[in-house]
Amino acid sequence: MIFEHKSVLLKETVDGLKVKPEGIYVDGTLGGGGHAFQVCQQLGEYGRFVGIDQDEAAICAASSRLCQFGDKVTIVRDNYENVKKVLEDLKIEKVDGICLDLGVSSYQLDTAERGFSYREDAPLDMRMDQRQLQTAADIVNTYSEMELYRIIRDYGEDKFAKNIAKHIVKAREEKEIQTTGELSEIIKRAIPAKIRATGGHPAKQTFQAIRIELNHELDVLKRSIDTMIDLLNPGGRLAIITFHSLEDRIVKKGFRDNENPCICPPDFPVCMCKRVSKGRVVTRKPVLPGAEELKENSRAKSAKLRVFEKGEA
Repeated sequence: MIFEHKSVLLKETVDGLKVKPEGIYVDGTLGGGGHAFQVCQQLGEYGRFVGIDQDEAAICAASSRLCQFGDKVTIVRDNYENVKKVLEDLKIEKVDGICLDLGVSSYQLDTAERGFSYREDAPLDMRMDQRQLQTAADIVNTYSEMELYRIIRDYGEDKFAKNIAKHIVKAREEKEIQTTGELSEIIKRAIPAKIRATGGHPAKQTFQAIRIELNHELDVLKRSIDTMIDLLNPGGRLAIITFHSLEDRIVKKGFRDNENPCICPPDFPVCMCKRVSKGRVVTRKPVLPGAEELKENSRAKSAKLRVFEKGEA
């Protein structure tokens, strides 16, 4: 299958980076190279771009798409949480911009055998990096009922989490759950018929929860924000696109804490903790897709863009 992914908030993200022709830019979730292509088009003779992705299909697609920019572009297969090590290996100390487009690509969703979609029957996989040994099937079939309840409640924010976990454990006692279709049917049975008739797909939130747990998505994001801001030159920008409230809350808090890191009690007359602001939040409210983009790409409807700018040293 050809790697196809329509980049969300494309113009808004690239504009948010304020690309300088001779700057160095990083895309930590390279995907098919949509945001990367727009950034590279603005680079001058000495500009440089580093693309990072853990998905082999994305690496292949982006390499083909960006080949016209020659040695300005370096592509690395890795997780963006290792961005500091990736840059060290390339002898790069600081950069002028980093962007992340979180979530699942259209290619991953539409390629049934990757196991991300609850609309197709395929092996329960959901690995962003297929070099990883653990799959979604391992989580579904080995986690305790309490562990399943926790991740469906916390990462899926599903009010029927307890019943879904109970149904999963009961079903696997009879037969190992091996496919997305089997799991989807089990989830449907755990949710009241009246809710199924009025809400969206009943498996959506549980699939999201399992995917987040498997790929450690929220933990990686939490660990990476401070590091990415520290890697920016003064005036450099970090732009992050999120697709659900769990991610957005992490980004919002991470940016806010870097803008105002003081932990002194509010009644202290002067700051005693000596924590210094690293910069400012550019987007006081998240940037959302416009009507035209939503018309062309329904998957953009939950996207939110936030941008942080590094301050002077």
